[in-house]
Amino acid sequence: MAAESTAPSAATVSPKVRGALTRYRVMAYVVGVMLVLLVAVAMPLKYLADSPGPVAVIGTAHGFLYAVYLLAAFDLALRARWTAKGTVLVLLAGTIPLLSFVAERIVTRKTRAGQRV
Repeated sequence: MAAESTAPSAATVSPKVRGALTRYRVMAYVVGVMLVLLVAVAMPLKYLADSPGPVAVIGTAHGFLYAVYLLAAFDLALRARWTAKGTVLVLLAGTIPLLSFVAERIVTRKTRAGQRV
């Protein structure tokens, strides 16, 4: 007799969690790209080329989009019943360049597997 798998499959994840995960993934990528642009392009232009314009535009856009990222991540945390520690770490991931991409992969893998973050 074959042993049955006790791990939940992606099919056991509710449609509301799947929708929240999709919104979170989009915002994680958008915030990650904006932060990389801010740090790798706009900040060097400001300090090396004396051009503060890109920082003003990209920094403001990143700030607004980070607020949307916070809402999307918190919505997913509530729907997927994350731990408080996991929630805080994912919320902070949008403030460190490239970390939102890593967090997005971990969150997606665990959420699709039905695990808590």
